[in-house]
Amino acid sequence: MSFYLDTSLLVAALTVETATDRVHLWLETQPAVEYHISDWTATEASSAFALKQRSGQITAPERAQALTLFHRLQRESLITLTVLSAHFQIAARFLDASDRGLRAGDALHLAIAGEQGLRLVTLDRRMAEAGLALGIETQLL
Repeated sequence: MSFYLDTSLLVAALTVETATDRVHLWLETQPAVEYHISDWTATEASSAFALKQRSGQITAPERAQALTLFHRLQRESLITLTVLSAHFQIAARFLDASDRGLRAGDALHLAIAGEQGLRLVTLDRRMAEAGLALGIETQLL
């Protein structure tokens, strides 16, 4: 089994959130599998860590540590998929076909995971439900 990890899952794994323990437990109990992300995930993670700092949820040193951990994890344990023009086109079709409140970035994650035949794992209920409705294997933690 191969998984595409949504940004929400990685941010929870690398900072302290209500879902952090649940994410750590899930990651620890997975058999040897491949974990994928995309170039978009890296962009979103940087944005999420910056937002957490601006909103006072983490300090500047905690943000730096989270970024360092993310980049090390990306280098050592994750397969990073390139975002292609076709992924943006698929994401636009998903947005056109969905009335589930799907956001553009989430549609892009779904397009990449679906095109690669990967199960998308997320903490975002709306994205998981939209993915299932669009025929993409998703798992909500």
